[in-house]
Amino acid sequence: MDKLLYGAAYYDEYLPYDRTETDAAMMRDAHLNVVRIAESTWSTLEPQPGVFDFTHIDRALDVMGAAGMHVIVGTPTYAVPSWLVASYPDVLAETTRGPGRYGARQIMDITHPAYRLHAERVIRALMEHVTNRPEIIGYQIDNETKFYDTAGPAVQRSFVKHLKERFDGDLGALNKAFGLDYWSNRVDAWEDFPDVRGTINGSLAGAWEAYRRSLVEEFLGWQAAIVREYAHEGQFVTQNFDFDWGPGWSFGLQPNVDHFSAAKTVDLAGVDIYHPTQSRLTGKEIAFGGDMTRSIKGGANYLVLETQAQGQMGWLPFPGQLRLQAYSHLASGADGVMYWHWHSLHNSFETYWKGLLSHDFEANPTYLEAAVIGREWDAHSSSLLHLSKSNRVAVMVSNASLTALQWFTLSTGFIDGVFGSSIGYNHVLRWVYDALFDLNVEVDFVPFDGDLSAYDVVLTPALYSAPQTTIDALRAFVERGGHLVSTLRTGVADENVTVWHDRAPHGLTDVFGMTYNQFSTPDGAALAPQGALATTLAPSEAGTVSLAAEHLIELLVPQGAQVLATYDHPAWGEYAAITRHGFGAGTATYVGTVTSPEVLKDVLAGVLQSAGLWSWPQDLAGQIAVRQGVNPAGRSVTYLLNYSGSSVSVPAPVAGTSLLAGGEGGAGGEVSIAVGQELVIGAWDLAIIES
Repeated sequence: MDKLLYGAAYYDEYLPYDRTETDAAMMRDAHLNVVRIAESTWSTLEPQPGVFDFTHIDRALDVMGAAGMHVIVGTPTYAVPSWLVASYPDVLAETTRGPGRYGARQIMDITHPAYRLHAERVIRALMEHVTNRPEIIGYQIDNETKFYDTAGPAVQRSFVKHLKERFDGDLGALNKAFGLDYWSNRVDAWEDFPDVRGTINGSLAGAWEAYRRSLVEEFLGWQAAIVREYAHEGQFVTQNFDFDWGPGWSFGLQPNVDHFSAAKTVDLAGVDIYHPTQSRLTGKEIAFGGDMTRSIKGGANYLVLETQAQGQMGWLPFPGQLRLQAYSHLASGADGVMYWHWHSLHNSFETYWKGLLSHDFEANPTYLEAAVIGREWDAHSSSLLHLSKSNRVAVMVSNASLTALQWFTLSTGFIDGVFGSSIGYNHVLRWVYDALFDLNVEVDFVPFDGDLSAYDVVLTPALYSAPQTTIDALRAFVERGGHLVSTLRTGVADENVTVWHDRAPHGLTDVFGMTYNQFSTPDGAALAPQGALATTLAPSEAGTVSLAAEHLIELLVPQGAQVLATYDHPAWGEYAAITRHGFGAGTATYVGTVTSPEVLKDVLAGVLQSAGLWSWPQDLAGQIAVRQGVNPAGRSVTYLLNYSGSSVSVPAPVAGTSLLAGGEGGAGGEVSIAVGQELVIGAWDLAIIES
């Protein structure tokens, strides 16, 4: 790609009348240059088994091609037609809630032979039909693919076979690794293996979830191989990855997919990112999703295949926000942004998940703002495309820990829902990530077995479950000069979710210079800052900062570590809450409870300063969000993003050319900027400096 991609999902199949040429003209007027088609329309494409109708596909390709638009074609496999379910009822996934019922998307067993047979047939028919169309630049395999809680007999048999191979047929080894003697859960014959859906064993459950995540990687690899038989040189294969939707938008690590493994199946990572807007727009979800998607392909650029235009109720963007959001994606390394979707639907489930156009198909303020973005991107693509990053801070993430903390929640130690619910892994992950974002610290994500050699600072939010190799890698990282920051519930259990039987945190007590063997709910406990933290949280400031300890407190016993905070509590006051310790050539900081964002930011500030990573972006933290990278011409690109409803005045941190000096009214001119020159950035606006 030699320019930024900007477009929307387009469904001719859903339109009440043929207006494809009108839509193409409106897209070109707004300087859009790409559409996604064909996704989720299997029943229209193949209305009866083996009977194909390419009318809508051809119409979209013909009209968009004539208009000079690019097209990404999706395989329509994530929503099954009714005739398939009528013929093969067990294509619907049997889940932990029982047999499936037809209606929604993503309700099938992706391993079912009949599903695979018919999915392959429709993929091949579609690919054979479109393979030589010049407007197609790439293919999207499936959509937001997960294992859909498939748990039927066939999948369980496959899981047991997997365990048999993993443990070399040794049931004794499996029983020992998972602690299955508890409550007579021991299995002494493979044919007696029970239905996993009833397990009370978090180790077995963790293995089951990991196996089901592997089904996604296998499924995507299978589809990608079929598509690549037809794809031409220069056409990419992508997938639309998504995230945990706990609060109702893109939030944290996807529990049902190991993105690092699944991303190996595609050429170019794609993602959908949805988030609150209006007064709740912070940029954090955009940055989190972008950093994760860039990281799963080793720092490569990616496509935002879906994000909101008008979106659902309450997401209609304030003036300027659509533009700010679009540039925010580029600032994380995206090479394109596509909206879900072009037009609003007149029927069914997503009737009020509105696209760029409303139900009347007429130009509206959101569409007109999209046109501003399109004109600017046409003018500045060469400067903004293929942004590369060289971050020195990494956050280690773990699907295994996410699953484990669903079974052993922070507040209760039981599976979520027993004795109430609790915050989970993703809340801790976002607590850490959001604090870094607020400090203008850009990060990469690494898996539990990732290479740490490129980083000066590594953070492990709630790394509950990890193999010995990971513990050893973290130890070596600090010893050779790295700065480690770990939170509560790190180094608790091995890869089988078996709690280590030595002093906690396992294998790292001398690294952190502390240990603990007791923990509790806070019950009113607060933090009493000590040492360096007491200085930054001086009484005058602390009066405005919450010092509460939240959800869980680990009672840390220092053994050489500097104490940054103890607990302000009549029973727990002798214990440390936050410690820092020198080990080898590096330092290790441990946060034994969940704190307010302000306290965590102060702790992290000290780490960044020790690591020599405090610079002008951190000095601007709290005033403006800063994101940086280098373009293919070798020039630095600095984004200054104002996520607030008030203008901000800041001194220019770098010298160079302001790419958007003309503001939101058009493509804008390019104006030279000197270091220290006052920059006034309006509400929900930004500045970009190329230097």
